[in-house]
Amino acid sequence: MRLKQTLIIIGLLFSTSIAWAQTSPNVWRDLSEVTYKIGEDDFGELYIPVFSPKIKGLEGKVVEADGYIIPFEGMFKPEHIILSSLPLAECFFCGSGGPETVMEVMMKDPIKYTSKRVKVRGKLTLNDKDPEKLMYILIDAVLLN
Repeated sequence: MRLKQTLIIIGLLFSTSIAWAQTSPNVWRDLSEVTYKIGEDDFGELYIPVFSPKIKGLEGKVVEADGYIIPFEGMFKPEHIILSSLPLAECFFCGSGGPETVMEVMMKDPIKYTSKRVKVRGKLTLNDKDPEKLMYILIDAVLLN
């Protein structure tokens, strides 16, 4: 009987986390609530993200994000993509978007490049330490469409 109860509880927890990810508000809107402080490293001045309590509450949670794959010339890796909430012409690297409009996505399975909007689901990690990485990283991500 205990095994059955345990399995039911595990099932409920799993389905709740999936439902939360599917019904969560626009994650990009929440991620835009970041501010910055100015710091320094060996190369000079840099902007260090300061995450709002709402953003910190998302860390380690499964979230869904939709956007466009940024095709860095010669750097596209099917299992490690850069996702932008904005179309290519407006993205952080190519246009007017800020650093809060992009995230690194570590895919569970490799995906093919497309210029169409994609949706992924994965666990959100926040980065305010490593300036070589983006501040938002989605790990164990899966393609939803």
